[in-house]
Amino acid sequence: MFKNRFWLSLALSVPVVVFSPMFAHLLGYHLPEFPGSAWIPPVLGTVIFVYGGTPFLQGGWRELRSRQPGMMLLISLAIAVAFLASWVTTLGLGGFDLDFWWELALLVTIMLLGHWMEMRALGAASSALDALAALLPDEAERIVDGNPVTVPISALAVGDVVLVRAGARVPADGQIVDGSAEFDEAMITGESKAVSRGVGDTVVAGTVATDNTVRVRIEAVGEDTALAGIQRMVAEAQESSSRAQALADRAAALLFWFALVAGILTAIAWTWLGSPDDAVTRTVTVLVIACPHALGLAIPLVIAISTERAARAGVLIKDRLALERMRTIDVVLFDKTGTLTEGAHAVTGLAPRPGVSEARLLALAAAAEADSEHPVARAIVTAAADHPEASAQRLHGTGFTAASGRGVRATVDGAEVLVGGPNMLRELGLDTPAELRADVEGWVGRGAGVLHVIADGEVLGALALEDRVRPESRAAVLALQDRGLKVAMITGDAQQVARAVGADLGIDEVFAEVLPQDKDAAVAELQSRGLGVAMVGDGVNDAPALARAEVGIAIGAGTDVAMESAGVVLAGNDPRAVLSMIDLSRASYRKMIQNLVWAAGYNVISVPLAAGVLAPVGFLLSPAVGAILMSVSTIVVALNAQLLRRIDLAPAHLAPLGSEDRSGAARPTAAAAR
Repeated sequence: MFKNRFWLSLALSVPVVVFSPMFAHLLGYHLPEFPGSAWIPPVLGTVIFVYGGTPFLQGGWRELRSRQPGMMLLISLAIAVAFLASWVTTLGLGGFDLDFWWELALLVTIMLLGHWMEMRALGAASSALDALAALLPDEAERIVDGNPVTVPISALAVGDVVLVRAGARVPADGQIVDGSAEFDEAMITGESKAVSRGVGDTVVAGTVATDNTVRVRIEAVGEDTALAGIQRMVAEAQESSSRAQALADRAAALLFWFALVAGILTAIAWTWLGSPDDAVTRTVTVLVIACPHALGLAIPLVIAISTERAARAGVLIKDRLALERMRTIDVVLFDKTGTLTEGAHAVTGLAPRPGVSEARLLALAAAAEADSEHPVARAIVTAAADHPEASAQRLHGTGFTAASGRGVRATVDGAEVLVGGPNMLRELGLDTPAELRADVEGWVGRGAGVLHVIADGEVLGALALEDRVRPESRAAVLALQDRGLKVAMITGDAQQVARAVGADLGIDEVFAEVLPQDKDAAVAELQSRGLGVAMVGDGVNDAPALARAEVGIAIGAGTDVAMESAGVVLAGNDPRAVLSMIDLSRASYRKMIQNLVWAAGYNVISVPLAAGVLAPVGFLLSPAVGAILMSVSTIVVALNAQLLRRIDLAPAHLAPLGSEDRSGAARPTAAAAR
């Protein structure tokens, strides 16, 4: 809408300016004359006022009714006064020389440009609530007379039994009545590992059965589900954070009252001095030039350039308030899984028995797990492929079978190989060998998953699997602390896992075993301490907290819901990009203030001069000169905003890898420390 109105207003502004007597007088050229030429400025100026000025007039009326003056009311005041004064001059009423048609045209056109630039830079965010709803399947398989029948999920009722196949999402909250499976519940709990659920266990709408088919009796539908609760929290949090007023609006409100008071005092003073004609001329001039073009472009230009610079650094700004607020943040709250960590299982430890090499242990485990689609199996296969000696053995398994919650079995190189956790050891009547216990206990103590590799009834060794910490996370945490910010971490993982990661990264505060509603509450708790919070996350379970925080930052590789709930999206997985946002926020805020000071400075000087404070010494600021000064102010603001292009926002430059230790030596990684 702003774009279309801008282009037409710009096209109409050219003849209005060219045929304006005031503009011709300023530049010293003779107006082209032909029948009707004198009516070009008023006719086209009226079209510009009605077509281009309507958004501002409507917005100004809304601000007036709500008694919250801002940018729209300030613009409306200026263009309305210019329009009326210009028509009075055109019709020859009162003998006034207040031909503001060209100034009206330029003011409307420039303000349309500013608003269009701002809207284009920010873009339109789709609804986070729609993204949440998309997590539910459209249909469910309801059991009718022992057979599955496909029905829309809206047809489900409490007490129905549904079939949830491997890889499918649970359609509504319920309890498993038949079968068992491993469920990916990361969207609700943030827990990176799939969780085993069997008969009698509760499952939540939107979670995924990863390996087996189960039957679930529905216990909650519609608004009563956990997912619906998250939707409500996101909506409430967004509502609570949408009441803030932007910097430009606050400045415009002050300028509105300044212009109004200055206009009233000017009218009173000149009338009291016995010059009613001068009172009208001076008052109109004050009200028109009190709305500087620079104010309409000061913030949008900075936002547009900042948004472009941020995008080049992999930071997508959706909400301009997020850009302004980031400089005031006191604590950055990172979600652990998928943000500070890679969000996927990885083999982080190998403990073979004496006489068995690490390569042999890993090769046997990978061969046994090769036909499994379980995330843990994929991690083992990947680790073997990346290990030169293990991959060189080229082992293959046959006769693969899986037992949910226990492990896998296959024949590898003529031996029966099993890979599984504690449940499998108990079933086989085996214990962890004494020479492996120290490693296994250490892994369990920090929350790692432990699998044993068994060949022909003998335990050959053990593997540790964890959610690996990103190497960029250490650099990001230290760089944030160097900037005077506190760093906190929040996760649904167990206490020992959270403490291990927190200690590894040097995190200031850790929130562990946190459910979605508690994540939202954790942000509120930090805010209750008087801290400004930036929340960084990637999952559905982070959405309410992202919306609640002063600044919500979503990892781009995360879920649509997280991205829709956040004001900022990091295009990649690098947590160091948060530093780009902080540095850009501080730099852009300085430019905003500089531009607003320039715009306000123009007003502080030009408005009193236009009002006639120096009239006793023979100096009066004419409407034409006031309009020219306004244009000069706009040029200065535009050039000042361009200086933002010099800032370096590359995350790798702001926090280079290997700079994690202030002493010059990188802190050891978790793997090295182990």
